[in-house]
Amino acid sequence: MMLSRSIIRIAALAEKEWIQIRRDTRSLILSIFLPVFLLLIFGYALTMDVKRVSTAVVDQDHSRLSRRFVEKFAHTEYISLYGHVRSTREIDALIDRGDIIMAIVIPRNFERMHQSGKRADIQLVVDGSDSTSATVAIGYVKSILFEFNNENKIRELGAIGIASVAMPVEVRSRIWYNAELKSKNFIVPGIIVIVMSIVSALITSLTISREWERGTMETLITTPVRKFEVFLGKLVPYILIGLFDIILTIAVGFFVFKVPLRGSFIELCLVSLLFLVGTSSIGIMISSATRSQVLSVQIAINLTYLPTIILSGYVFPIKNMPAFVQAITYLIPARYLISYMKGITMKGIGYTVLWSQILFLFLFALGVALVSLRKLSLRLPEK
Repeated sequence: MMLSRSIIRIAALAEKEWIQIRRDTRSLILSIFLPVFLLLIFGYALTMDVKRVSTAVVDQDHSRLSRRFVEKFAHTEYISLYGHVRSTREIDALIDRGDIIMAIVIPRNFERMHQSGKRADIQLVVDGSDSTSATVAIGYVKSILFEFNNENKIRELGAIGIASVAMPVEVRSRIWYNAELKSKNFIVPGIIVIVMSIVSALITSLTISREWERGTMETLITTPVRKFEVFLGKLVPYILIGLFDIILTIAVGFFVFKVPLRGSFIELCLVSLLFLVGTSSIGIMISSATRSQVLSVQIAINLTYLPTIILSGYVFPIKNMPAFVQAITYLIPARYLISYMKGITMKGIGYTVLWSQILFLFLFALGVALVSLRKLSLRLPEK
């Protein structure tokens, strides 16, 4: 009898909260359309693929060999030839204006030194202000240079009657799970987790504080509801909205960004449910502590935005962080769901391998829910 009455009261509170959500157009847009909008914006804007690196060429030799060397850079999607520059003095201005990222300087007597068997050095000037792009661009040039040297050696050996050369060691790469090395395949799942982490805590941070500001909390206190009933009644509508957002954003990732889903979709939704319980409980805890909508939103953003992006392992590898910072990352729920989502989307693995991620999400959701329930007060503030 007591259980059935509690369920009825929880359902009534959930229905009341849902009516408030429908009446508040801003909250409805924030909770339903904002995650998809942010996913589309970040999904198209964020990419770690370094392509079409603008490159200038200073050819001081103007020989047949130097032209053939420059032509090697014209047939790849990773290098975009800006054009020939007359002197090295122009390189600084081009890099400062952002017209080029790097410049290749071919010295005089390049062909003559190569034909005489001497080493011909090529200078590579790179803009190091973006260290990641610079490192990748240097790797592209070294790869093309390696191929160029191999072709020249094979041509020289052919001239003396050696038709073919067998390499003693040859590398044959086999890439698993992301064969085309598309950055979207691991960027989009991470964006889904980060967006839902921020949005779920943000929208629930308004629940209790809104009641206090509107004066309806006093009416709620006079009813025979208990704390856990208020907590669940407030939590359930936002959990369902969050679950809908998870399904919608995964569908956008699959159909728009072509992110694979090799694992179980149902299992992914169930694990995401644990994540939503934890992050939404954070919002209710903040709302209970502040009793002010403006302050609740500010705290929710600061408590979820930067920690989720920086400490979840999405942008910066956790293994490269200091030991004390690595310990803090265990408190970030996005760390576990990002790892789980990448595994289930690209590798097709599930709970049998990633059970530890599920366990940590469960403990986090349970711990935050208990703290939030303890923090929730159904008493009028003392004057």
